[in-house]
Amino acid sequence: MNKRIRRLGMFLLACYVALFAMLNYIQVYEADSLNDNEFNARGTLETLRQPRGAVETADGVVVARSVPSNDRFEFQREYPEGDLFGHITGFFPVNGRATGVEREYNDELAGQTFEQELRSFADLFIDRERTGNVTLTLRDDVQRVARDQLGQRRGSVVVVDVDTGGIVALWSYPSYNPNPLSSHDVEEARAAFNFLDPTSGTSPLRASSFQNTFFPGSTFKVVTGSIGVQSGRVTPEEPVYPSVSSYTPPQTTRPLSNFAGEVCGGTLFTILAQSCNTSFAQMGTETLGPDIMVDGVASFGFNQVPPIDLPGAVESRFPVDFADNLPALAQASIGQGDNSATPLQMALVAAAVANDGVMMAPHVMREIRDGEGAVVDDEPVDAWKTPISPEVASTMRQAMYGVVQGGTLTGVAEIPGFDVGGKTGTAQTGNGTNNTWVIEFVGPPGQKPEYAIAVIVENQGADETGGGVAGPIARAVLEQVLQDPAG
Repeated sequence: MNKRIRRLGMFLLACYVALFAMLNYIQVYEADSLNDNEFNARGTLETLRQPRGAVETADGVVVARSVPSNDRFEFQREYPEGDLFGHITGFFPVNGRATGVEREYNDELAGQTFEQELRSFADLFIDRERTGNVTLTLRDDVQRVARDQLGQRRGSVVVVDVDTGGIVALWSYPSYNPNPLSSHDVEEARAAFNFLDPTSGTSPLRASSFQNTFFPGSTFKVVTGSIGVQSGRVTPEEPVYPSVSSYTPPQTTRPLSNFAGEVCGGTLFTILAQSCNTSFAQMGTETLGPDIMVDGVASFGFNQVPPIDLPGAVESRFPVDFADNLPALAQASIGQGDNSATPLQMALVAAAVANDGVMMAPHVMREIRDGEGAVVDDEPVDAWKTPISPEVASTMRQAMYGVVQGGTLTGVAEIPGFDVGGKTGTAQTGNGTNNTWVIEFVGPPGQKPEYAIAVIVENQGADETGGGVAGPIARAVLEQVLQDPAG
């Protein structure tokens, strides 16, 4: 009898140990996958019954917060700035996954990181808030100017701190108001979501600044020129490209023309200032060739998803096989053909030139503080790419300053008391309209630039240019960036 009892006891103990092990395995090793499962609403429901940390801009404007809801969920997520930061904050829905910062920093906002959980255990008998508050690198004042300047025109504005990669402005029109999407009324939230047509590639839910690509047009000549100088095959003095109105690439009899059939050519600084299609097409196909171009473009981050701390970013694309299609390489070298880029990517191109050839990883988080105000995480300042040397970057900065001082941005981009360099772009869409572009950087006279910007205004008239449409927007936004946000 005692022997049977001992066996039963051993069996029950083994079952207990197995159950204990399985529960711990599920809680420790399977927790993330279970929480991320779209059919598991438990985590969302629990979170809705708890306050989440606030999200605020670098200049102290609250853009997301939890307020008492007086319903079964206890707390409602609220976005005081509406559509101004919709693409950055995202939304936190009753049924479904969060987007934007709400998703990227969900654990920190909810107080569910390992460090926060550990502190909560240590503070078991202390009434202390464990949620984290996220401070963004974005500035409310700059974001507002970007929105006001773009107005009701489809397009994007991206401003980057060249030293850190911090995003100062990230605006796309159309945007959306995240408040209805976070409603506790499921039907209301679903109706708001469906109204925004999430299946459309042009849905306001998509941030064109980093989730859509476009022909970069002549702004891409900064990339082609940089690759040329980095390779050693292009200098400020050589080659001297012929002054012509058209260029016929190898393997075709179809000529490629300059904008409006203009005649232009010369050395690097001249052809960038005048934005000569013929010269840069020849540079890409004959001076450099497919291998150098493909490798060089990859070093600028094309064909790779940029490491921004927002979900849904897409890669800018550049073809990799031109051996039997040099005409396609000619088009791609001037930002047309199968070449496509996000506005974020082109802002990073300008930032790399400004930052001595180092392209910093873009990010929107400046710091995270706990409920007591202590910093628990800070700005991730990391290099992403180093496509060109400091010497090459210096050469390209001088070339881009020339675009402002005597090229397609003359009389458009100048800001008194600061040095501005840039490049315009007018990309043909194929439907009789142009996407108008500008990329620029700005800084104190004689010093390394501090900020870079990319602006695209979509579907403008066939006679509209980047300098005429996007240029004034960039200048107004940069003027605001250079102002003290506290004053």
